[in-house]
Amino acid sequence: MQSPHQILGPSRRSLLLGAGATALTAAAASAASATTAAASTTSAGAGSAAGAGSAGAASAGAASAAGGASAASAAAGGVAAAAVPSPDTLPLTGGPDFPIGLFWPPHPYASTAQRFAEIKNAGFDFVISGNYAGDGNIFQYQLGLARDAGLKMLISDDIQIRNMSRWFSISDTTTDFLSVTPAEASALYIRARDAYGPYSSLAGFNFYDEPGAGWFATLAKALAISRELAPQLLPYINLLPSDDATYYRNFVDVVKPSLISFDRYPLLSEGREDENYFHNWAIVRDAALYGDIPAWVYIQTLAYNNHREPTAAELLWQINVSLAYGAKGIQYFTYWTPEAARGEGFGPALITVDGKRTARYDAAKQINTGWLHQVGRELKPLVSESVVHANETPLPNGAVGFTPTALVSAVSGDSVVVGTFRSRDASLGDRWVLVANRSHSARARVVLAVNEQTVGSVGVFQPARGKYVSQRVGPVQVSLAPGAATLVKLGVK
Repeated sequence: MQSPHQILGPSRRSLLLGAGATALTAAAASAASATTAAASTTSAGAGSAAGAGSAGAASAGAASAAGGASAASAAAGGVAAAAVPSPDTLPLTGGPDFPIGLFWPPHPYASTAQRFAEIKNAGFDFVISGNYAGDGNIFQYQLGLARDAGLKMLISDDIQIRNMSRWFSISDTTTDFLSVTPAEASALYIRARDAYGPYSSLAGFNFYDEPGAGWFATLAKALAISRELAPQLLPYINLLPSDDATYYRNFVDVVKPSLISFDRYPLLSEGREDENYFHNWAIVRDAALYGDIPAWVYIQTLAYNNHREPTAAELLWQINVSLAYGAKGIQYFTYWTPEAARGEGFGPALITVDGKRTARYDAAKQINTGWLHQVGRELKPLVSESVVHANETPLPNGAVGFTPTALVSAVSGDSVVVGTFRSRDASLGDRWVLVANRSHSARARVVLAVNEQTVGSVGVFQPARGKYVSQRVGPVQVSLAPGAATLVKLGVK
C-alpha cells in the first residue's frame, strides 16, 4: 500500500544536486579504483539506485524471494559478520524509559532552542531529522539544540549514510556501476560517525525509511558495518505497511535489526478504519517476538489522502491499541505540518506549517506526560504474551478472540483489546494485563473475572502516582473513556 512517508523523503535528484554535478562520473571512478575510493565517494553524493527503494520493489510479494539473501549474502559481499548488540544496551531501546519520538521536526529556519524546548515539554524523547534538513552543518546545529533540550536525535538523509545504505548497494563486484565496496561503505560511515559522534544527543542513524525486501541484503551489510565501527549507536530502519508476514520475518532474518518499526495509519475518511490495521500489527508483533527485538510504530496525527484528522481520543486509541499489541516505542507522524507542495493534501499536525500549535499538540502533551511515559515504563521490560479482542463480533481481520486463561476466566461488557504481558524471567508467574477500549468514540465498561484459585493479588496502575493500587481479589471493574486503557497487575499465588 502507498505510504505518505515516500512523499516526505528527499528525492534522489535533490541529493544528487546537493552532492555535486559530477556524481555519476565520480561514482564510476570510485567503482573502478579502490585507491581513490575516499575522495570519489565524497563527490559521488547520492547517485541513482535504479529504483531499488521504490514502492514497486517494496511490494510484499518480493519478500519471499529476498528470504534467501541471508548472512551468507553478506559474507559474499565482503562484509564480516559483526556482533549484534542487545537492544538493552542501545540508545532509546535500552534503559527504563519508554521512547516517544517524532517525524518531521521544525525545518531549519524554525530550529531554535525555543522550538526544541517545546518538543521536550510535550513529552517527546527523540527527534527523527527531516523537513529539509539535509546538510551536515544543519544536522550538527540541530544536534546541539537537541542536546541542550535533553533530546536524542536519529539522523536521516545524511549523504554519507544514504550512499552506503540507499542509493548504492554494497558489493565487492566493482563492475556494478551502482555499488560501493565494503571498504568504501566503511569510509562513508566513518565520516558520518565522526561528524556527529561528538554530540551526546546522537542516538544513531536512520538507514532507510520503508525499504523493499530486495534491499535487505545491502541493509544487512550496512548494519554490520555500523555495529563494527560504532556499536554504541542505534541503527534504525522503518518498514512499509504490509499484510505479508514474510516481509517482516525476512527483515529479521536477513538484516538482523535492533528493532522493528513500521507505519500504518488506520483512521480513514468518513469515520472508517483500515480493515487490516490489526492484521498488520499482529504480524509485526509476531516478527518482533521471533527476533526478540522491540516493536515500534508510527501513529497518525493529521489528515492526508483519504485519511481523516484524528481527535485527541483517536491519538490515544492508536497508542493504547499499539501498547496492547506489544509496542515498545511510539513515533508521531507528523510533528510539524508538511507544506502543501509536498503533495498528499496534508492537514495540520501538532504544529502548523507556520509554526502554530494545534489542539493535537496539547493532546499529545497530555498523553505523553500523563500516561504514556508512566505506563510505557511499566511495559517496556515485559514480554508480550498474548493479545486478544473481547466482546467484538465479528473480529477484525487478523484479530484473535478472547479465551479464558489460568488467571482471567472472563471479560464481560463492551469491546476491548486485552494485551497480557509477563516478566522476562519465565519462572515468575505474575502477569500484567492492559485493557484498551476498542472504541475511540464511546466509553467502555468491562469486568475482568479473575480466577481466585490462582490469583493472589490485584493491583491497578495509577499513572499519576506511578504505582499499583491494591484491590481485593475478585472481579475487576474497568471504565474507559474513548481510546483509553488501564493496566492491571495480577500476582499469582
